[in-house]
Amino acid sequence: MHVLIVDDSRAMRLYIRRALRRMDVTAICVTEATDPMHAWRLMRTTAFDLVLSDWNMPQMTGLELLKRLRRSGVKTPFGFISVEVSNASSDAARDAGAEFLLNKPFSQSAFNAAIVPLTSA
Repeated sequence: MHVLIVDDSRAMRLYIRRALRRMDVTAICVTEATDPMHAWRLMRTTAFDLVLSDWNMPQMTGLELLKRLRRSGVKTPFGFISVEVSNASSDAARDAGAEFLLNKPFSQSAFNAAIVPLTSA
């Protein structure tokens, strides 16, 4: 499973990487993008099985990245890990095609509950 982590915070990218390692899923390969434009460039040349993105970042939001990907035909499962968790953001994420919106900071059990169903698809 090849996962793309999109977050402008190095500490959060490491935190998410650690959470992925703690899951009982074999063969996880992780690539990191420091912002949505970086992620967009990576996704044009590399196939990913899952994208985990922050919501608010420089240059483009995670939601804008997701919408751009969907408009270009990319169907890769996409989840948000953000402090931007509200009814409105949850609705916007779901409407754009996100599989989940997980609140920062998250517990390992909440992370697993969001990610594991996507790894067995």
